[in-house]
Amino acid sequence: MKRRVIFTLVIVTLLLNLAVGAKIFLSAARPATDDDNLQANLAVFNDAIQKIRSEYVDGKGLTYQQLVYAALKGSVGQLDPHSEFLDADSFQQLQDDTEGQFGGLGLVVAMRDGHVTVIAPMEDTPGFRAGILTGDRITRVEGRGVDGQPLADVVKQLRGDPGTSVTITVERPSSGLTKNYTLQRAIIQMQMVKDIHGKKNFPLDENQIGYVRITQFGDNTADDLEAALVKLKQQGIKGLILDLRWNPGGLLEQAVAVCQKFLPRGQLVVSTEGRRVVDKYFAQGGGDELKNIPVVVLVNLGSASAAEIVTGCLQDLHRAVVLGEKTFGKGSVQTIFPLADGSALKLTVAKYYTPSHKVIHQHGITPDILVPVTDAEEAMLLAGHSSAEMGGAFGNEPANVADISPAPATNSPAGRAGIRDQQLDRAKDLLKGLLVYRTLNAAGK
Repeated sequence: MKRRVIFTLVIVTLLLNLAVGAKIFLSAARPATDDDNLQANLAVFNDAIQKIRSEYVDGKGLTYQQLVYAALKGSVGQLDPHSEFLDADSFQQLQDDTEGQFGGLGLVVAMRDGHVTVIAPMEDTPGFRAGILTGDRITRVEGRGVDGQPLADVVKQLRGDPGTSVTITVERPSSGLTKNYTLQRAIIQMQMVKDIHGKKNFPLDENQIGYVRITQFGDNTADDLEAALVKLKQQGIKGLILDLRWNPGGLLEQAVAVCQKFLPRGQLVVSTEGRRVVDKYFAQGGGDELKNIPVVVLVNLGSASAAEIVTGCLQDLHRAVVLGEKTFGKGSVQTIFPLADGSALKLTVAKYYTPSHKVIHQHGITPDILVPVTDAEEAMLLAGHSSAEMGGAFGNEPANVADISPAPATNSPAGRAGIRDQQLDRAKDLLKGLLVYRTLNAAGK
Protein backbone atom coordinates (compact mmCIF):
# COMPACT_ATOMS: atom_id res chain seq x y z
CA MET A 1 0.00 0.00 0.00
CA LYS A 2 2.81 2.36 0.98
CA ARG A 3 4.68 1.62 -2.27
CA ARG A 4 1.53 2.38 -4.29
CA VAL A 5 1.16 5.79 -2.64
CA ILE A 6 4.81 6.64 -3.30
CA PHE A 7 4.48 5.52 -6.94
CA THR A 8 1.38 7.70 -7.39
CA LEU A 9 3.19 10.76 -5.99
CA VAL A 10 6.11 10.25 -8.35
CA ILE A 11 3.77 10.01 -11.36
CA VAL A 12 1.95 13.22 -10.34
CA THR A 13 5.27 15.04 -9.86
CA LEU A 14 6.49 13.98 -13.31
CA LEU A 15 3.23 15.13 -14.93
CA LEU A 16 3.48 18.52 -13.23
CA ASN A 17 7.08 18.95 -14.41
CA LEU A 18 6.03 18.08 -17.96
CA ALA A 19 3.21 20.62 -17.83
CA VAL A 20 5.48 23.38 -16.54
CA GLY A 21 8.14 22.56 -19.14
CA ALA A 22 5.59 22.64 -21.94
CA LYS A 23 4.32 26.04 -20.76
CA ILE A 24 7.84 27.49 -20.71
CA PHE A 25 8.56 26.09 -24.18
CA LEU A 26 5.36 27.53 -25.63
CA SER A 27 6.06 30.92 -24.04
CA ALA A 28 9.55 30.98 -25.54
CA ALA A 29 8.29 29.95 -28.97
CA ARG A 30 5.39 32.45 -29.02
CA PRO A 31 6.01 35.52 -31.26
CA ALA A 32 6.33 39.08 -29.83
CA THR A 33 3.20 40.36 -28.10
CA ASP A 34 1.04 43.04 -29.64
CA ASP A 35 2.60 45.60 -27.26
CA ASP A 36 5.64 45.78 -29.55
CA ASN A 37 4.08 44.71 -32.86
CA LEU A 38 4.30 47.63 -35.30
CA GLN A 39 1.52 46.58 -37.67
CA ALA A 40 -0.94 45.70 -34.92
CA ASN A 41 -0.39 49.02 -33.15
CA LEU A 42 -0.57 51.04 -36.37
CA ALA A 43 -3.92 49.39 -37.00
CA VAL A 44 -5.13 50.53 -33.56
CA PHE A 45 -3.82 54.05 -34.27
CA ASN A 46 -5.54 54.16 -37.66
CA ASP A 47 -8.79 52.92 -36.14
CA ALA A 48 -8.63 55.62 -33.45
CA ILE A 49 -7.96 58.37 -36.01
CA GLN A 50 -10.95 57.25 -38.07
CA LYS A 51 -13.22 57.20 -35.01
CA ILE A 52 -12.13 60.70 -33.96
CA ARG A 53 -12.84 62.11 -37.43
CA SER A 54 -16.22 60.45 -37.74
CA GLU A 55 -17.57 60.58 -34.18
CA TYR A 56 -16.00 63.48 -32.27
CA VAL A 57 -18.70 66.11 -31.70
CA ASP A 58 -16.53 69.07 -32.76
CA GLY A 59 -14.45 67.17 -35.29
CA LYS A 60 -16.09 68.26 -38.52
CA GLY A 61 -13.11 70.36 -39.64
CA LEU A 62 -10.37 68.06 -38.39
CA THR A 63 -7.83 66.91 -40.96
CA TYR A 64 -5.71 63.79 -40.88
CA GLN A 65 -2.61 65.99 -40.74
CA GLN A 66 -3.86 67.82 -37.65
CA LEU A 67 -4.59 64.55 -35.87
CA VAL A 68 -1.31 62.91 -36.83
CA TYR A 69 0.72 66.02 -35.93
CA ALA A 70 -1.05 66.25 -32.57
CA ALA A 71 -0.32 62.58 -31.91
CA LEU A 72 3.36 63.02 -32.83
CA LYS A 73 3.72 66.10 -30.63
CA GLY A 74 2.20 64.22 -27.74
CA SER A 75 4.25 61.06 -28.15
CA VAL A 76 7.60 62.78 -28.74
CA GLY A 77 6.90 65.26 -25.95
CA GLN A 78 6.64 62.35 -23.52
CA LEU A 79 10.21 61.23 -24.22
CA ASP A 80 12.11 64.03 -22.46
CA PRO A 81 11.92 67.85 -22.17
CA HIS A 82 14.28 68.44 -25.12
CA SER A 83 12.80 66.15 -27.79
CA GLU A 84 9.96 67.52 -29.90
CA PHE A 85 8.07 67.19 -33.15
CA LEU A 86 8.40 70.28 -35.36
CA ASP A 87 5.85 71.17 -37.99
CA ALA A 88 7.16 72.81 -41.16
CA ASP A 89 6.90 76.36 -39.75
CA SER A 90 8.67 75.43 -36.51
CA PHE A 91 11.40 73.61 -38.42
CA GLN A 92 11.97 76.65 -40.63
CA GLN A 93 12.11 78.85 -37.52
CA LEU A 94 14.77 76.59 -36.05
CA GLN A 95 16.81 76.85 -39.24
CA ASP A 96 16.47 80.64 -39.20
CA ASP A 97 17.83 80.74 -35.65
CA THR A 98 21.13 79.22 -36.75
CA GLU A 99 21.72 82.25 -38.97
CA GLY A 100 22.51 84.27 -35.85
CA GLN A 101 19.65 86.73 -35.47
CA PHE A 102 15.88 86.66 -34.96
CA GLY A 103 13.05 88.70 -33.51
CA GLY A 104 12.35 87.79 -29.91
CA LEU A 105 12.79 88.57 -26.22
CA GLY A 106 16.23 87.07 -25.66
CA LEU A 107 15.08 84.40 -23.19
CA VAL A 108 16.57 80.92 -23.53
CA VAL A 109 13.90 78.54 -22.25
CA ALA A 110 13.47 74.81 -21.65
CA MET A 111 10.86 72.51 -20.16
CA ARG A 112 11.59 71.69 -16.52
CA ASP A 113 9.17 69.81 -14.27
CA GLY A 114 6.44 70.52 -16.82
CA HIS A 115 6.98 74.30 -16.80
CA VAL A 116 8.48 76.66 -19.39
CA THR A 117 11.59 77.68 -17.46
CA VAL A 118 14.15 80.37 -18.25
CA ILE A 119 17.64 78.87 -18.54
CA ALA A 120 19.24 82.29 -18.96
CA PRO A 121 18.38 85.74 -20.30
CA MET A 122 20.67 86.79 -23.13
CA GLU A 123 22.56 89.97 -22.40
CA ASP A 124 21.40 93.27 -23.88
CA THR A 125 17.97 91.91 -24.87
CA PRO A 126 14.41 92.87 -23.81
CA GLY A 127 14.08 89.96 -21.37
CA PHE A 128 17.50 90.69 -19.86
CA ARG A 129 16.76 94.40 -19.38
CA ALA A 130 13.39 93.60 -17.79
CA GLY A 131 15.15 91.71 -15.01
CA ILE A 132 13.86 88.21 -15.77
CA LEU A 133 16.13 85.65 -14.07
CA THR A 134 17.32 82.08 -14.48
CA GLY A 135 14.73 79.72 -13.00
CA ASP A 136 11.75 82.04 -13.63
CA ARG A 137 8.73 80.32 -15.16
CA ILE A 138 6.69 81.73 -18.04
CA THR A 139 3.12 80.77 -17.16
CA ARG A 140 1.09 82.85 -19.63
CA VAL A 141 1.56 84.52 -23.01
CA GLU A 142 -1.01 87.18 -23.89
CA GLY A 143 -3.15 85.97 -20.99
CA ARG A 144 -3.29 82.34 -22.14
CA GLY A 145 -1.76 79.62 -19.99
CA VAL A 146 1.16 77.76 -21.53
CA ASP A 147 1.64 74.87 -19.10
CA GLY A 148 1.11 71.63 -20.98
CA GLN A 149 1.86 73.16 -24.39
CA PRO A 150 4.82 71.87 -26.43
CA LEU A 151 7.87 74.07 -25.95
CA ALA A 152 8.09 74.86 -29.67
CA ASP A 153 4.54 76.28 -29.58
CA VAL A 154 5.40 78.55 -26.65
CA VAL A 155 8.59 79.77 -28.32
CA LYS A 156 6.58 80.54 -31.46
CA GLN A 157 4.28 82.77 -29.38
CA LEU A 158 7.24 84.61 -27.87
CA ARG A 159 8.87 85.23 -31.25
CA GLY A 160 7.60 87.80 -33.70
CA ASP A 161 8.49 90.78 -35.84
CA PRO A 162 10.95 93.20 -34.20
CA GLY A 163 9.12 96.20 -32.73
CA THR A 164 5.95 94.28 -31.88
CA SER A 165 4.97 93.73 -28.26
CA VAL A 166 4.00 90.67 -26.26
CA THR A 167 2.75 90.36 -22.68
CA ILE A 168 4.02 87.46 -20.62
CA THR A 169 3.32 86.36 -17.07
CA VAL A 170 6.38 85.30 -15.10
CA GLU A 171 6.43 83.39 -11.82
CA ARG A 172 9.48 83.30 -9.56
CA PRO A 173 9.34 79.96 -7.67
CA SER A 174 11.81 81.04 -4.98
CA SER A 175 9.55 83.85 -3.80
CA GLY A 176 6.14 82.81 -5.18
CA LEU A 177 5.72 86.26 -6.74
CA THR A 178 4.13 86.69 -10.17
CA LYS A 179 4.40 89.66 -12.52
CA ASN A 180 3.17 90.64 -15.98
CA TYR A 181 5.72 92.06 -18.42
CA THR A 182 4.90 93.79 -21.69
CA LEU A 183 8.06 93.55 -23.76
CA GLN A 184 8.94 94.79 -27.20
CA ARG A 185 10.51 92.17 -29.45
CA ALA A 186 13.89 92.99 -30.93
CA ILE A 187 16.48 91.55 -33.27
CA ILE A 188 18.57 89.28 -31.08
CA GLN A 189 22.25 89.60 -31.93
CA MET A 190 24.80 88.27 -29.49
CA GLN A 191 28.26 89.57 -28.71
CA MET A 192 29.77 86.34 -27.45
CA VAL A 193 32.99 87.44 -25.71
CA LYS A 194 33.29 90.58 -23.55
CA ASP A 195 35.64 92.17 -21.05
CA ILE A 196 34.73 93.37 -17.57
CA HIS A 197 33.24 96.56 -19.00
CA GLY A 198 31.18 94.76 -21.66
CA LYS A 199 33.64 95.75 -24.38
CA LYS A 200 36.58 94.23 -26.29
CA ASN A 201 39.57 95.88 -24.60
CA PHE A 202 40.32 93.20 -21.97
CA PRO A 203 42.35 95.20 -19.44
CA LEU A 204 44.16 93.65 -16.46
CA ASP A 205 43.59 94.79 -12.88
CA GLU A 206 46.30 95.95 -10.50
CA ASN A 207 47.22 92.32 -9.76
CA GLN A 208 47.61 91.42 -13.45
CA ILE A 209 44.37 89.39 -13.32
CA GLY A 210 42.30 89.28 -16.51
CA TYR A 211 38.57 88.79 -16.96
CA VAL A 212 36.75 87.25 -19.96
CA ARG A 213 33.01 86.74 -20.11
CA ILE A 214 31.57 84.27 -22.65
CA THR A 215 27.85 84.90 -23.07
CA GLN A 216 27.10 82.05 -25.51
CA PHE A 217 28.88 79.54 -27.75
CA GLY A 218 28.24 80.72 -31.30
CA ASP A 219 30.10 80.36 -34.58
CA ASN A 220 32.93 82.76 -33.66
CA THR A 221 33.25 82.29 -29.89
CA ALA A 222 36.61 80.48 -29.98
CA ASP A 223 38.08 83.04 -32.41
CA ASP A 224 36.87 85.92 -30.23
CA LEU A 225 38.36 84.24 -27.15
CA GLU A 226 41.66 83.81 -28.99
CA ALA A 227 41.75 87.55 -29.73
CA ALA A 228 41.05 88.28 -26.05
CA LEU A 229 43.83 85.93 -24.87
CA VAL A 230 46.31 87.57 -27.24
CA LYS A 231 45.56 90.99 -25.70
CA LEU A 232 45.81 89.61 -22.17
CA LYS A 233 49.14 87.88 -22.82
CA GLN A 234 50.59 91.04 -24.37
CA GLN A 235 49.89 92.81 -21.06
CA GLY A 236 51.52 90.11 -18.95
CA ILE A 237 48.51 88.29 -17.52
CA LYS A 238 49.13 86.31 -14.31
CA GLY A 239 45.63 84.94 -13.62
CA LEU A 240 42.34 84.61 -15.54
CA ILE A 241 38.68 84.68 -14.54
CA LEU A 242 36.51 82.97 -17.16
CA ASP A 243 32.90 83.99 -16.52
CA LEU A 244 30.29 81.50 -17.82
CA ARG A 245 27.40 82.65 -15.64
CA TRP A 246 24.08 82.97 -17.46
CA ASN A 247 25.63 81.27 -20.49
CA PRO A 248 22.91 78.97 -21.92
CA GLY A 249 25.31 77.03 -24.15
CA GLY A 250 25.43 76.74 -27.91
CA LEU A 251 27.60 74.79 -30.32
CA LEU A 252 29.45 71.67 -29.15
CA GLU A 253 32.40 72.23 -31.47
CA GLN A 254 32.87 75.74 -30.04
CA ALA A 255 32.91 74.36 -26.50
CA VAL A 256 35.65 71.94 -27.56
CA ALA A 257 37.56 74.76 -29.30
CA VAL A 258 37.39 76.90 -26.15
CA CYS A 259 38.59 74.05 -23.92
CA GLN A 260 41.57 73.26 -26.13
CA LYS A 261 43.01 76.73 -25.54
CA PHE A 262 43.73 75.60 -21.97
CA LEU A 263 44.73 71.96 -22.61
CA PRO A 264 47.56 69.98 -24.21
CA ARG A 265 46.92 68.66 -27.70
CA GLY A 266 45.31 65.23 -27.73
CA GLN A 267 43.57 65.61 -24.35
CA LEU A 268 40.02 64.23 -24.15
CA VAL A 269 37.55 67.13 -23.77
CA VAL A 270 34.13 65.48 -23.78
CA SER A 271 32.39 62.36 -25.02
CA THR A 272 28.84 61.85 -26.25
CA GLU A 273 27.22 58.47 -25.75
CA GLY A 274 24.04 57.28 -27.43
CA ARG A 275 22.39 53.90 -27.92
CA ARG A 276 24.81 52.73 -30.61
CA VAL A 277 27.49 55.40 -31.00
CA VAL A 278 30.14 56.84 -28.70
CA ASP A 279 31.91 59.96 -29.99
CA LYS A 280 34.97 61.40 -28.31
CA TYR A 281 36.28 64.92 -28.82
CA PHE A 282 39.95 65.73 -28.25
CA ALA A 283 41.89 68.98 -28.05
CA GLN A 284 43.36 69.76 -31.47
CA GLY A 285 44.94 73.13 -30.77
CA GLY A 286 48.55 74.13 -30.25
CA GLY A 287 48.54 73.42 -26.50
CA ASP A 288 47.73 75.38 -23.35
CA GLU A 289 47.96 79.06 -24.28
CA LEU A 290 48.08 80.14 -20.62
CA LYS A 291 50.44 77.48 -19.33
CA ASN A 292 51.14 77.82 -15.58
CA ILE A 293 48.63 80.67 -15.32
CA PRO A 294 45.80 79.86 -12.85
CA VAL A 295 42.19 80.02 -14.07
CA VAL A 296 38.94 80.41 -12.15
CA VAL A 297 35.65 79.60 -13.90
CA LEU A 298 32.51 81.35 -12.64
CA VAL A 299 29.19 79.48 -13.05
CA ASN A 300 25.61 79.56 -11.77
CA LEU A 301 22.22 78.00 -12.47
CA GLY A 302 22.15 79.85 -15.80
CA SER A 303 25.25 78.00 -17.03
CA ALA A 304 24.03 75.20 -19.28
CA SER A 305 24.92 72.82 -22.10
CA ALA A 306 28.16 73.91 -23.82
CA ALA A 307 29.03 76.06 -20.79
CA GLU A 308 28.78 72.94 -18.64
CA ILE A 309 31.02 71.01 -21.05
CA VAL A 310 33.77 73.61 -20.64
CA THR A 311 33.27 73.80 -16.87
CA GLY A 312 33.23 70.02 -16.38
CA CYS A 313 36.27 69.49 -18.59
CA LEU A 314 38.49 72.12 -16.94
CA GLN A 315 37.38 70.98 -13.48
CA ASP A 316 37.97 67.28 -14.20
CA LEU A 317 41.46 67.93 -15.53
CA HIS A 318 42.36 70.27 -12.64
CA ARG A 319 43.01 73.09 -15.10
CA ALA A 320 40.63 75.52 -13.38
CA VAL A 321 38.93 76.09 -10.05
CA VAL A 322 35.14 76.30 -10.46
CA LEU A 323 33.42 78.88 -8.25
CA GLY A 324 29.81 79.97 -7.89
CA GLU A 325 26.62 77.90 -7.89
CA LYS A 326 25.60 74.52 -9.30
CA THR A 327 24.92 74.61 -13.05
CA PHE A 328 21.63 73.89 -14.83
CA GLY A 329 22.22 70.28 -15.87
CA LYS A 330 21.36 70.33 -19.58
CA GLY A 331 23.83 67.83 -20.98
CA SER A 332 22.10 66.03 -23.81
CA VAL A 333 22.58 66.02 -27.58
CA GLN A 334 19.67 66.68 -29.93
CA THR A 335 19.69 65.73 -33.62
CA ILE A 336 17.24 67.03 -36.23
CA PHE A 337 15.67 64.40 -38.51
CA PRO A 338 13.82 66.11 -41.43
CA LEU A 339 10.65 64.33 -42.58
CA ALA A 340 9.14 64.07 -46.05
CA ASP A 341 6.47 66.78 -45.67
CA GLY A 342 8.81 69.52 -44.39
CA SER A 343 8.31 68.72 -40.72
CA ALA A 344 11.04 67.27 -38.52
CA LEU A 345 11.84 65.36 -35.37
CA LYS A 346 14.24 66.83 -32.83
CA LEU A 347 15.35 63.82 -30.78
CA THR A 348 17.73 63.43 -27.88
CA VAL A 349 20.24 60.91 -29.21
CA ALA A 350 23.10 61.08 -26.69
CA LYS A 351 24.33 62.53 -23.41
CA TYR A 352 27.52 64.44 -22.60
CA TYR A 353 30.17 62.96 -20.33
CA THR A 354 33.13 64.80 -18.82
CA PRO A 355 36.67 63.37 -19.22
CA SER A 356 36.23 61.40 -15.97
CA HIS A 357 32.92 60.08 -17.32
CA LYS A 358 30.61 62.14 -15.11
CA VAL A 359 27.20 62.66 -16.69
CA ILE A 360 26.12 66.30 -16.94
CA HIS A 361 22.45 65.82 -17.82
CA GLN A 362 20.09 66.44 -14.87
CA HIS A 363 23.10 66.53 -12.54
CA GLY A 364 24.93 69.71 -13.52
CA ILE A 365 28.41 70.66 -12.35
CA THR A 366 28.99 71.31 -8.65
CA PRO A 367 31.53 74.11 -8.04
CA ASP A 368 34.74 73.49 -6.12
CA ILE A 369 33.90 76.60 -4.10
CA LEU A 370 30.21 77.31 -3.49
CA VAL A 371 29.30 81.01 -3.37
CA PRO A 372 25.49 81.40 -3.46
CA VAL A 373 23.70 84.67 -4.17
CA THR A 374 20.11 85.74 -3.53
CA ASP A 375 17.53 86.55 -6.21
CA ALA A 376 17.91 90.25 -5.41
CA GLU A 377 21.68 90.08 -5.81
CA GLU A 378 21.35 88.15 -9.06
CA ALA A 379 18.95 90.75 -10.45
CA MET A 380 21.39 93.50 -9.60
CA LEU A 381 24.31 91.58 -11.10
CA LEU A 382 22.43 91.11 -14.36
CA ALA A 383 21.62 94.80 -14.40
CA GLY A 384 25.29 95.47 -13.76
CA HIS A 385 26.34 93.65 -16.93
CA SER A 386 24.65 96.45 -18.85
CA SER A 387 26.30 99.23 -16.84
CA ALA A 388 29.64 100.88 -17.48
CA GLU A 389 31.54 99.01 -14.79
CA MET A 390 31.49 95.62 -13.10
CA GLY A 391 33.06 94.70 -9.79
CA GLY A 392 32.11 98.02 -8.21
CA ALA A 393 28.82 99.92 -8.02
CA PHE A 394 26.29 99.05 -10.65
CA GLY A 395 23.69 101.18 -12.35
CA ASN A 396 20.24 101.66 -10.81
CA GLU A 397 18.08 98.55 -10.80
CA PRO A 398 15.31 98.64 -13.43
CA ALA A 399 12.01 99.50 -11.78
CA ASN A 400 10.30 96.28 -12.86
CA VAL A 401 12.99 94.11 -11.26
CA ALA A 402 12.13 95.28 -7.76
CA ASP A 403 8.49 94.27 -8.23
CA ILE A 404 9.39 90.60 -8.51
CA SER A 405 12.63 90.49 -6.54
CA PRO A 406 13.19 92.35 -3.23
CA ALA A 407 15.50 95.34 -3.40
CA PRO A 408 18.62 95.48 -1.18
CA ALA A 409 17.71 96.26 2.43
CA THR A 410 19.18 99.75 2.47
CA ASN A 411 18.17 103.23 1.39
CA SER A 412 21.72 104.55 1.36
CA PRO A 413 23.15 105.94 -1.90
CA ALA A 414 25.51 102.96 -2.06
CA GLY A 415 22.60 100.57 -1.62
CA ARG A 416 20.57 102.31 -4.28
CA ALA A 417 23.56 102.32 -6.62
CA GLY A 418 23.96 98.55 -6.45
CA ILE A 419 25.85 95.70 -4.83
CA ARG A 420 29.20 94.09 -5.27
CA ASP A 421 29.65 90.87 -7.21
CA GLN A 422 30.52 88.46 -4.39
CA GLN A 423 31.40 85.63 -6.75
CA LEU A 424 33.72 87.81 -8.80
CA ASP A 425 35.33 89.20 -5.64
CA ARG A 426 35.94 85.68 -4.30
CA ALA A 427 37.48 84.64 -7.63
CA LYS A 428 39.86 87.63 -7.51
CA ASP A 429 40.80 86.88 -3.90
CA LEU A 430 41.45 83.23 -4.77
CA LEU A 431 43.73 84.15 -7.67
CA LYS A 432 45.56 86.75 -5.58
CA GLY A 433 46.16 84.10 -2.92
CA LEU A 434 47.49 81.64 -5.48
CA LEU A 435 49.84 84.27 -6.92
CA VAL A 436 51.14 85.24 -3.46
CA TYR A 437 51.72 81.57 -2.62
CA ARG A 438 53.67 81.04 -5.85
CA THR A 439 55.82 84.08 -5.15
CA LEU A 440 56.60 82.91 -1.61
CA ASN A 441 57.25 79.37 -2.80
CA ALA A 442 59.64 80.60 -5.48
CA ALA A 443 61.48 82.83 -2.98
CA GLY A 444 61.95 79.91 -0.61
CA LYS A 445 63.72 77.72 -3.16
